[in-house]
Amino acid sequence: MAKSGAASNDRNDRVARSHDEPAPGIKPGLRSVRGRATADGPMALDRLIHERMRLGILSALAVNERMSFGDLKTLLKTTDGNLSVHARKLEEAEYVLCEKSFEGRVPKTEYSITPAGRRALERYLDHMESLIRAARER
Repeated sequence: MAKSGAASNDRNDRVARSHDEPAPGIKPGLRSVRGRATADGPMALDRLIHERMRLGILSALAVNERMSFGDLKTLLKTTDGNLSVHARKLEEAEYVLCEKSFEGRVPKTEYSITPAGRRALERYLDHMESLIRAARER
């Protein structure tokens, strides 16, 4: 266990260094990727957003003020259970707001992105853009 923790700390040290300063043990001349994203380093993607279904949910909500559970399910071509689990994780992180109501006797669940969720998505996209730019520069 200590070995994997040490490896993780080494990686964190390496990725947190600036673009011009190589980490100890890293060959000089290797560059890290830096963008406008406020992450701990170039490898510090927001793992919560990086998962495909959650990125899809946030992306859909970023361009639509509100979406119903059914609309998200159809758009993302997923199951009720899969969408529920991923939406709940985003809700717990306060990236999305879930509002439940009734239309007559039919339950209705609607989602919207929160300001924190929009900021997190923007940081994630900035980070991905910087990775793409760095890869294309090679």
